Amino acid sequence: MNDKQSLILELKNSQQKIVDLTNTLSDDELTIPYHKGANPPLWEIGHSAFFFELFILNALDNADMYDPSMNPVWDSFNIDHEDRWNPGVIPSKESTLEYINTTYKTILARIEDNELSQQDLYLYKYAIFHQNMHVESLIWSRQTYGYKKMDFNPGENESTPVGTDQPSLGDAEIPAGHYLIGMPADSENFATDDFAFDNEKPRFEAELDSFKISKTLVSNREFLEFIKDGGYEKEELWSWGGKKWLNKEHNFGIPPEKQMLHPQHPVYWKQENGQWLERYFDQWQPINPDYPVMHVSFFEAEAFCNWADRRLPTEYEWEVAALGNKKGQVFKKLPWGNTMDAGKADLDGTYVAHVPVTAYADGESVFGCRQMLGTAWEWTSSQYLPYDGFKIDMYPFMSTLQFGYHKVTKGGSCATSSILTRGTYRQAYLPNRTDVFVGFRTCAK
Repeated sequence: MNDKQSLILELKNSQQKIVDLTNTLSDDELTIPYHKGANPPLWEIGHSAFFFELFILNALDNADMYDPSMNPVWDSFNIDHEDRWNPGVIPSKESTLEYINTTYKTILARIEDNELSQQDLYLYKYAIFHQNMHVESLIWSRQTYGYKKMDFNPGENESTPVGTDQPSLGDAEIPAGHYLIGMPADSENFATDDFAFDNEKPRFEAELDSFKISKTLVSNREFLEFIKDGGYEKEELWSWGGKKWLNKEHNFGIPPEKQMLHPQHPVYWKQENGQWLERYFDQWQPINPDYPVMHVSFFEAEAFCNWADRRLPTEYEWEVAALGNKKGQVFKKLPWGNTMDAGKADLDGTYVAHVPVTAYADGESVFGCRQMLGTAWEWTSSQYLPYDGFKIDMYPFMSTLQFGYHKVTKGGSCATSSILTRGTYRQAYLPNRTDVFVGFRTCAK
């Protein structure tokens, strides 16, 4: 995305995805009930267009906004989350699609007709990436509400990636040393090779002791053993926050997960006639033991670790296991190098985490860890805090509102766009989140 041709291609791809995610929902499906982890689909797409308007067309060209009366609605910091569901607040589907298509055409013409400066490139990429974040949230919302899985490439990807004969691959041993973490601040390549969000900067060197980390995500097979052994009933396995989470009445979305007191299993699981089933979008399917356990809270991951006499990795340990960067070496942003190959990870809403945890050998890190990108955002033990020397970027709310209260997750998920993620990317989720595509891997104590 460092030239006009690739930039235009990704703008078109992102626009097509967000329009398809909207047009494949019925009118009833667009009118969703309130859920604290979701947004009305029409608000999602209108907000993504507003971002292009505000930070490019208005900021750079002083252009008038498409409909100034709608600015408070599309601006996420001017409208309370609950109010986005109020009748009459969001325009019709036709009006909203006309707005996003008009904005898209204006942005496209601006790219085609003007010289591509570094500052413009940075802002274009930022807005496209922001739109792809909303593509991801629209995909996970389909899981939340039990809608049909979106197939972006019908007829392709019909065969699931194959894992190994062994259900797990054991631990990778990471040697002690000084490792580079994050992306450089104030780089002359800030719009190209060193593009990053503010929470990834500035780069620094961290000294780590040696540690062992699982080469694979925790599988359904492993998590079932935790359940069968009474893991949800053993209070000694749960932290103070975990016990509070366990004993609180939860509203997870739609039946049968709508309300659950004292969870006994992951949110989208149920046991029926002695068989464990998982709701995968709009279908109940037998749980595949080789697939990663998904939609588990930080507290569930923490309790599993206590049961298994393991622990969650810190975010620095996770990044080192994924990238292994050191001074004097070519810095890698991906486990396999610096060129994205979406065939080496479960990204872009392709398989949506229905892959064996041992799959994607071609995408493993230098230490042999698999699926460090894609499949699932991975819980770490780290609190989401700014790096020393943190500076706010062009979008002041990218990170600042989450600092302190959230946990760091790493790696991107099965619904994350391949143009967006990298090993230094930090995502912030509250520890009680289960609606997003989250999983985890463990470290030896």
